[in-house]
Amino acid sequence: MTDWKTELKRALTGAEAFAARHPRALTGTVVGLLGGFAITAFGIAPLAPNAADLPRQLISEPVQTLDLEEQLSALASHQLSLVRNDVTRASDTADSLLRRMGAFDPAAAEFLRNDPLARRVLQGRVGKMVQLSADDAGTVQSMIVRFPAELAEQQTTHFSRLSIQRHATGFSAKLEAAPLQSQVRLGSGVVRSSLFVATDEAGIPDAIASQMADMFSGDIDFHRELRKGDRFSVVFESMTADGEPINWGQAAGRVIAGEFVNNGKSYSAVWYKDSASGKGNFYGFDGQSKRRAFLASPMEFSRVTSGFAMRFHPILQKWRAHLGTDFGAPTGTPVRTVGDGLVEFAGWQNGFGNVIYVRHAGERQTVYAHLSRMDVKKGQRVEQGQRIGAVGATGWATGPHLHFEFRVKGQHQDPRVIARASEAITLPASAKAQFQQTVASVKSQLSAAESMGVGVSGAD
Repeated sequence: MTDWKTELKRALTGAEAFAARHPRALTGTVVGLLGGFAITAFGIAPLAPNAADLPRQLISEPVQTLDLEEQLSALASHQLSLVRNDVTRASDTADSLLRRMGAFDPAAAEFLRNDPLARRVLQGRVGKMVQLSADDAGTVQSMIVRFPAELAEQQTTHFSRLSIQRHATGFSAKLEAAPLQSQVRLGSGVVRSSLFVATDEAGIPDAIASQMADMFSGDIDFHRELRKGDRFSVVFESMTADGEPINWGQAAGRVIAGEFVNNGKSYSAVWYKDSASGKGNFYGFDGQSKRRAFLASPMEFSRVTSGFAMRFHPILQKWRAHLGTDFGAPTGTPVRTVGDGLVEFAGWQNGFGNVIYVRHAGERQTVYAHLSRMDVKKGQRVEQGQRIGAVGATGWATGPHLHFEFRVKGQHQDPRVIARASEAITLPASAKAQFQQTVASVKSQLSAAESMGVGVSGAD
């Protein structure tokens, strides 16, 4: 035993001397690892089932190791590579972006500043995905920037990819459109303060969270009825760019199925597209459509600041009936129509400021007031969920918010009551067998999502 210890000590002494001549960052670590290898390997033949009485044989076999000096020389000549991922920020410059990603390369920074293609892409909208590859000295070898397709008609199917490569004579840049790929993912979470905080903690994209809120908006008033401890599970399609999940509005993907437990009561829904009609919609597992004639809210998610009740008017300074619902939100927040209809009026009207009136079937009318902008005109047909304007503070308003009214035959009604009582679409009888197969498939996925706890994972 003394001989091999002496040999090992001699080998380590030689390695340390070599490391002094070749002071690379990883040499010391490699020496320590190599020092842990023994000169002789021992093994025991695996036991077969019920073979306790069989003879055991101890095998001793010398292991031929490569010369330590040769191994360290090869490691010393190996070029390490650093790969980092980040997203662009509003304050980024060519130098700050490279520095944040661990690269120190004046030539690369100069190229990013002066190349027309690179400068146009990197100085555009924030949030673009950047992947950088550099050597162990911080010299840039390549850079890839991924962002939404520049052509509007391609933004749900493709993404734009800027590739920058280093060559012996300098850099080159190439911009191309590449197809997005889909991946089914599972997510689950628990509400502690708000829905969007919970989905952020679970790693669920905002676009998926908004779809989930819409899917259950007929069952749950997310403005008033959300409770601490409510939980949710979701199966969704995530779009990826070169394998990286994206969160680019409509291109982010769509909800396939979801379950939400609110105040102890469970609600489930699945996206189903009828092959006969070609139309898709969210349905409960019983086949009842989650889409009603009217949405519960004209905004995807916001804070109700004044409901349908008596209130002290902030401008008139007296108590009076509030015949609508006020939603507090920043200026510019999108406003959508709650149902299919025809724009009766879009313009300025006294205390309402910029206001839009939409006429719906059954002598019903909705009103959207204090808008900062209007995206529709009188006489225009609109569909449920379509953006018609943006939150503002025009007219008699003390701050940015949306005043929303629902009228039936000229009489003001509580929008929440109308939304829940509105008629629902029923699944055609011819589609029920196929629908039940879809439900059976997503139930197991939702169960897997719930069992994994808070977070997101891929699904087979």
